[in-house]
Amino acid sequence: MSQTVRSKMKTIRVVAALVERGGQYLITQRRETAVLPLLWDFPGGRVEDGESDEGALAREVGERLGASVEVGQLISFVNHPYEKYAVDLYLYECTLIGDQLHCRAVKDYAWVTSTQMESYTFTPVDEASMSKLLGEG
Repeated sequence: MSQTVRSKMKTIRVVAALVERGGQYLITQRRETAVLPLLWDFPGGRVEDGESDEGALAREVGERLGASVEVGQLISFVNHPYEKYAVDLYLYECTLIGDQLHCRAVKDYAWVTSTQMESYTFTPVDEASMSKLLGEG
């Protein structure tokens, strides 16, 4: 994709939570009706106009999993172009507050090790973020 085409694309700011517990990471599966249905990603979503990254993460994790997170430091950034738009994904280290999770706006969730992640099909932007984190990108 040429730089000119890429610069004219709409860019969507997305935040995601890297939540680790006992050597496992929290991932979520998109619903059948979502964009990129049934693929896996790190919990999070789009940042609304006027919203901070921290506010968006708190809202999205609450809406998707009925949980609260404490947002830590930014650990990764990737830009990924899709056909009609690009996504800027900001991945934050987060701590889950409490142990209760409920699938509200996701099909499923799982706790997996970094090795087990290879057996899940992730969205392209989350795949790029994971590769960068693991030193493969």
